[in-house]
Amino acid sequence: MNQQAIETFRDDTRRWLEQNCPASMRNAGTQGQTFWGGRKRTFSSDDQRQWFESMRDRGWTVPEWPVEYGGGGLEPDQARVLQEEMSALNCRLPLVGMGVWMIGPTILHFGSEEQKRQHLPAIARGEIRWCQGYSEPNAGSDLASVQCRAGLTDDGFLVEGSKIWTSMANDSDWIFCLVRTDREAPKHDGISFLLVDMASPGIEVRPIELISGHSPFCETRFDRVRVPADNLLGELNQGWGVAKHLLQFERRAMAQLERSFATPKPEPAVLAKRYLAQSGPVCDGWLRQRIVEHAMQARAIALTNQRVAEEMELNPAAAMATATILKYIGTEQDKRKLQLNIDLMGSRGLGWEGPGFAEQELQSVRDWLQVYGLTIAGGTSEIQLNVIAKRVLGLPD
Repeated sequence: MNQQAIETFRDDTRRWLEQNCPASMRNAGTQGQTFWGGRKRTFSSDDQRQWFESMRDRGWTVPEWPVEYGGGGLEPDQARVLQEEMSALNCRLPLVGMGVWMIGPTILHFGSEEQKRQHLPAIARGEIRWCQGYSEPNAGSDLASVQCRAGLTDDGFLVEGSKIWTSMANDSDWIFCLVRTDREAPKHDGISFLLVDMASPGIEVRPIELISGHSPFCETRFDRVRVPADNLLGELNQGWGVAKHLLQFERRAMAQLERSFATPKPEPAVLAKRYLAQSGPVCDGWLRQRIVEHAMQARAIALTNQRVAEEMELNPAAAMATATILKYIGTEQDKRKLQLNIDLMGSRGLGWEGPGFAEQELQSVRDWLQVYGLTIAGGTSEIQLNVIAKRVLGLPD
């Protein structure tokens, strides 16, 4: 689109958002106020329901997806404008989840027309919530070592095995899984990618308690679970290619943690004014330096994300490399930010429960503990550095 058309779209978008985004949806909110959709879905308020339904009806829960699959049909530059205008008003995302971020784009790329018609509109409308069946007790960083197996039957597959760290499996309706379908083939070649209904007989989910007090992780067990042949995404024994393609979407989402995974966390400069500068500027020079360094790095990452998005429109083949780099710098930046926030809050950043602490202060402690796990999810920071060194920079082993 030419610049004039983009500016017209921007004006129309800003006007529509101002008219349709309730005031209560123009703030960070808490973790429990994020809307994930699904069969068990609930809204935290009538305003949240109104906001979601307005965006859903416009196709803006998944603005770049084709209209026929429930999306908005926006071009990349239009989607970027929408994102910018939502950020300017501090609008909460109307719908989040692995369906939106990960499996939806993967089905768009690999799925049959029947699979697209079945799954994509349900994701866009917030009717189905997805979880990810990748990691296993002995297949984490070495993901291709998965041993959850799927035997071939006359009408599909029979799945047996287990997955670990299955985020929000206890609240999800479907799971996308890596399963071993050829035990004799080299480990990367004998894997298939299945879409599995969590209501299928033989699936057991056990939540895992975490130090943060919040437990999104689960163990998921499959005991002779029958999966129809139509639920194979891509080709039989070629699931590793599908899995790698999906990982680029996961890593891109994690690289943009503030926009993609939750409502934004308070900025260090804001907390410094609230907790340290009631009677003047922040006196601690070391803290001032860290605040400035954070702001500079955050701005550099934001500009890099924008540049990469524009470059990927011209060279989609570069997506995997850039997703790996951005995942690493994004999660590490978020970890440093939340540590800085805790330092700025002083004793107010040490609360766990009980009176005397504001809700946001208690949430900040849990966010700080949880963010360390996000440098592991989607590939640990150490693994990401190895991938960057070998596959992006071409350095020797």
